[in-house]
Amino acid sequence: MNSHLLQTKLYIPPTRREYVSRSRLNAMLDEGLACKLTLLSAPAGYGKTSLLSDWSSQLQQPCIWLSLDRYDNDPSRFLEYLITSLQNYGIEIKSQPLSQIKSNGMLDVSTLAILINELISYRPGFVLILDDFHRIENDEVHRFVSYMLENLPENITLVIATRIDPPLQLARLRARGVLCEIRAKELRFSEAEAIIFLNQSMKLGLERSKAAALISKTEGWITGLQLAAISLKDNPDQASFIAAFAGDD
Repeated sequence: MNSHLLQTKLYIPPTRREYVSRSRLNAMLDEGLACKLTLLSAPAGYGKTSLLSDWSSQLQQPCIWLSLDRYDNDPSRFLEYLITSLQNYGIEIKSQPLSQIKSNGMLDVSTLAILINELISYRPGFVLILDDFHRIENDEVHRFVSYMLENLPENITLVIATRIDPPLQLARLRARGVLCEIRAKELRFSEAEAIIFLNQSMKLGLERSKAAALISKTEGWITGLQLAAISLKDNPDQASFIAAFAGDD
């Protein structure tokens, strides 16, 4: 790997000790393997990265991870990270696509075709996860990902986690039945999941009615529940705290 690339961007982040496994969402992600694109789109704090980390660790096929940041808006940098992440899993990608973009400064169709043709030769198939895709604002990178989606072989699934819907051909993919969508309403904790988190992961031992009050006031927002649980741990009067707790605390 090139020494100037940050290796931690290419590895699946570990799940936290208090993470509650979301079997219903894992099942949705499994169903998404039959689609070209699985889109996780929700504001911050809904557990998108944690969900994908847990799910990908259980997959029976290679899962390639790339965490994105604002510097990846440079097309050359984006492509270099992508190619390196693929090579880490033994997928042979020649240096020609990267050399071409460095020479002409842009992602043209011929460059993208070379890369996709390389992927077609990898028969086992794999999942490619692009986390924090909302960091990407460069139109050229967006066009590159759109081109990938349009031409990916059937044995490859792209998974995108983002805070906002990306400017990709979502309506077309939805109409063709090859888009799996997981949004805030699905990512919210159900009552059963929240009680497991509060009483088993956070060890609060709350009565069901008190736990239900927190769930109602946070509307299943994972970060809200976590912040409330941290506050409750050191609070001798749980009942008063829960009674006064508001969703914007």
